[in-house]
Order: sequence, then structure tokens, then C-alpha cells
Amino acid sequence: MDKLIITITCDSTISYPLNPHNPTPKGMETVVDEYVRSVSAGASICHIHGPFKPRGSFAEGGAQEVDLDVSGWLTMRQRIVDRCSTRPIIQYGYAHAPFQQRLVLLEQEPDMVSVCFHPHDECFNYDEPRHPAIDLYAIHDRNELAEYGRFTLEHGIKPEVENFQFGGVWNAQRLIQAGLLNTPVWATQFLGWRGGNWTPPTLKGIQYMYDHQPDGFIFNTSVMDPPMHWHILTMAILLGGHVRVGMEDNPYLSPGGYATSNAQLVEKIVRISRELGRDIATPDEARAIIGLM
Repeated sequence: MDKLIITITCDSTISYPLNPHNPTPKGMETVVDEYVRSVSAGASICHIHGPFKPRGSFAEGGAQEVDLDVSGWLTMRQRIVDRCSTRPIIQYGYAHAPFQQRLVLLEQEPDMVSVCFHPHDECFNYDEPRHPAIDLYAIHDRNELAEYGRFTLEHGIKPEVENFQFGGVWNAQRLIQAGLLNTPVWATQFLGWRGGNWTPPTLKGIQYMYDHQPDGFIFNTSVMDPPMHWHILTMAILLGGHVRVGMEDNPYLSPGGYATSNAQLVEKIVRISRELGRDIATPDEARAIIGLM
């Protein structure tokens, strides 16, 4: 069994808008500090949301689109790398952002980029009734996915296959057959993310996703369901998969108890994994497992 690879994602602006410890509203330096502390705690992959501007107000709920501050993403990435004692893997997020904007962003050639391999259909209503739901929709058709495949191969970027239900895996296999996606495939299985692609955040749900993982796919897990979050990530560790934590997915250390930093969430999953007898991968070890060397 490989050592555990931990991804950290620090921004809960959309997912848990009432989180009082969300670093993003406090400015880039606070966000960078959150990533640096999380890498020191055991994370290998930094899933970053660089600066962006919403088209409309998140406070009003409803469907949202964003415009990316391309230069700001490069600045954030460089500050994280410069401040970490060991170089983390940088993974660009915001897979629902406009496709052409993301292609411009990817000219910066991060290590990895998240790509949703089926349409986005998400409903962030975890803070209702105090905050209205935020709905996100985006069509990622097979032509777009093929363009992602060609672009990432040309620029040496590793795609993260985001899979909220198993149509994403089917699309990924199709790209492999077309020579547009190399193995091993880093595939994140999303459980409990509400919306039209919802997969139940249950132990049976993660077992189903694990059992249907094709050869050549590396199993990573994200859970957006505070009551079941730590249970399912523990199951992922036992199955030999990898995990994603952070305030985007779940800002709670325990039901109703906010973490005051993202590093606390990393520290908790590190403790769980080590108590189960599984050590934590360094960024260099993670690169070897994922195929980034």
C-alpha cells in the first residue's frame, strides 16, 4: 500500500460561506500562510483557488460564474512554493470556470489541474437557512475534455479527473483510448457534494466507487458532508486510496466545531492515518506515485 497523499484545499467562499475562519476574504497572504502551514502538517498537493471575481453577489445565491485574475494565480502559486521548505505539488482548481479563461491560466504550467469530466451541477446549501443556496452549472462536453487532454499533454500538466458520478470515469477512459490522457490517472471521487451529480456520502457509496475503479486509476477521495466526512476518509485510507481535506470540503473538526485553520484538518487526517498504520507521503514521494517525476 502506498503512503497516503493528502490534498489541501483552503477556500470555503462558495461551499460554506458563513465559515468565520475562511482565509480567502482576509487576503492573499493569509491564504498563502494557510497552504504553507498545511504542507508543514503533512499535505503534498495544494489545490488552489487563486483570485477571482464573481459575476454577481454570492450573498444573493443563485447560479454564479467567475472571472479569474490570471496574474494573481501565478503570484499565489509562487508565494506558496517559495515559503515551503519542501516543494508541494500545485494543482489549479475552479474547474467550473470558463474554459477559455482556464486555458490562459494553464499557460503558467502548474503541476496539475482539476478537470470535471462531466457537467457541473452543484448546489451549495450547507449554510441554509442563514445563507441562500449557491448553484453552479457548467457543461464540459467531450470536445472540451479532448481539448484539455491535448493542452495538458503539450504543456506537461497532470489532469485531476474530477468524478462526482461514474460518467466521468467513462469519459476519462475514452480519452485514454484516444491517446489524450496518460496513466496513471489521478481520479478524485466526490461524495456528498449536493446537486444533480450527487453520490451518497456513505460507506457503501465509497465502496462502490472503489470497486468500479478501472486499472490505471489512482483513487482519491473528497467528501462534502460534515457528519460523514471523517468516517468516509478513514474508509478511503483503509482501502489504500488517498484523501482531500480543507475548508472547501468540510471546515469542521467535529460536528458544529469549526477548525480555526486548514492545518488542523490536515493534522487530524494525519493522526487517523498513522493510527491505522499508514504513513504520509512527502511531496516528492507523491510525485513518484502520481507519475509527475
